[in-house]
Amino acid sequence: MSPLAVRTTPTELVAEGSRAYFTHMSEPAIDLTTSAAQRVATIAAKQGKPPILRLAVEGGGCAGFQYKFGLADAVEGDDAVAERDGVRLVVDSVSLDLVRGSAVDYVESLGGAAFRVTNPVAASGCGCGTSFSI
Repeated sequence: MSPLAVRTTPTELVAEGSRAYFTHMSEPAIDLTTSAAQRVATIAAKQGKPPILRLAVEGGGCAGFQYKFGLADAVEGDDAVAERDGVRLVVDSVSLDLVRGSAVDYVESLGGAAFRVTNPVAASGCGCGTSFSI
């Protein structure tokens, strides 16, 4: 695959300039930034795992829903998959409805380093950036 490629089933690839994303019902689904892809590759290499980051949404957190990140061993059958620089971001179909159009980034600041989701579906979020409401 090219440095920025996307595979989904049964959706299509959309490319706009340097950004590519997959679509579901003609809407952008999710994007993985270069910074996030580099961090996932580093973590996966240290742990001897494939470079697959799973993003899931669970009930809880201080705002109602919370993001959950973890390395995955494989892609599941109903996962939507975005790929950048050989790193995959996978999202299950239920969580995808809550993060559609989002971008996953890795940010380092004085307050620490973390994966961050810029979520246009979220009506509000908490100060820590790990939970949101719709």
